[in-house]
Amino acid sequence: LNQKLYDEASERQIHNNQYKIKKKQSIEEKLQRKEKEPTVMNAKDYLQDIAGVRVICYFVDDIYNLTELLKSQSDLIVIKERDYIGNPKPNGYCLDGMEYFPVEIQFRTMSMDFWASMEHRISYKKERTDKEQLKEELREYANMLVEIESRFEQYNETEHKQKKRTAEVKQSL
Repeated sequence: LNQKLYDEASERQIHNNQYKIKKKQSIEEKLQRKEKEPTVMNAKDYLQDIAGVRVICYFVDDIYNLTELLKSQSDLIVIKERDYIGNPKPNGYCLDGMEYFPVEIQFRTMSMDFWASMEHRISYKKERTDKEQLKEELREYANMLVEIESRFEQYNETEHKQKKRTAEVKQSL
């Protein structure tokens, strides 16, 4: 989508992409936790995150534009969509996408990715005695990043041009 939409790198909405494929052992463990036999068919039927793509964008509007374009593609089926921008998780920030294997696709701005990476490093699956205090601090940091991001938004000179090209590409899909 990034190459279809934009001629110049300076106009692109995507900062970078990351991907992961869950390891066999992790797939088997997750299926066992769900009380399912660890088979390929069960992985396909019961897991939504065997593979994942994370798309890091510059601005929140970029995320919504790219999400709409992705959903309009005829070769993809959206299984479930969660908007953590419009409906944030309680601790602060944060689309699932032919044989069909579910692939989780996350869209984030750079500040959301920074926050989520730090939150994951500091508290994900860790036992902490200060969990409530940490949750409050993380929420505070998320709010600070939202403020910083909104200030940078004023410099997004290509926003109008991007929306026009997004509409054109969407019509061609």
